[in-house]
Amino acid sequence: MAEDDTHVQDFFTPRAAGWDSRFPDDGPAYAAAVAELGLRPGDTVLDAGCGTGRAMPALRTAVGTGGRVIGADLTPAMLDAARGAGRHACGALLLADVGRLPLRTGALDAVFAAGLISHLPDPARDLRELARAVRPGGRLALFHPVGRAVLAARHGRSPAEDDLRAEPRLTPLLARAGWRRTAYIDEESRFLVLAVRTG
Repeated sequence: MAEDDTHVQDFFTPRAAGWDSRFPDDGPAYAAAVAELGLRPGDTVLDAGCGTGRAMPALRTAVGTGGRVIGADLTPAMLDAARGAGRHACGALLLADVGRLPLRTGALDAVFAAGLISHLPDPARDLRELARAVRPGGRLALFHPVGRAVLAARHGRSPAEDDLRAEPRLTPLLARAGWRRTAYIDEESRFLVLAVRTG
């Protein structure tokens, strides 16, 4: 296991059991973000860095019974918490690094990633890997249930100009990784970036 993987697991493992109770009111925000991803019945979608699987019920509803939902996370304790919450009923849970997905090229119609981008050890590589797994014209949503300013304030600081999620940094990063940004929303109540797989 890579050192960066260990760092992510060290952060999330002790928080897994109480993760959902820390954010009990986020369900509607997740559902609204999933709705903007534009999934269709029968689609195959990856919840990248799914954690406890909070997006999986909305993803299942969007793709219907004929679709496929895959939740991938690097931390076993988070996947255990997802199972404990019954979210394994919404799709397959996969212990995997989103930078090295065990999926064939073009297997996915879309990727939903909540809170993922700030935890990627190599964002350019990892976004390229997500693009590899998505068919041309497929979609990506990078989501957080609060905007950058609110999140920074929770940590006692202001949003940094060099923040990876800042539009001037994120848009070119996505483009280099094979994505064309179609929406950038950074409001108090949400952060949502939508992109389309190019090529």
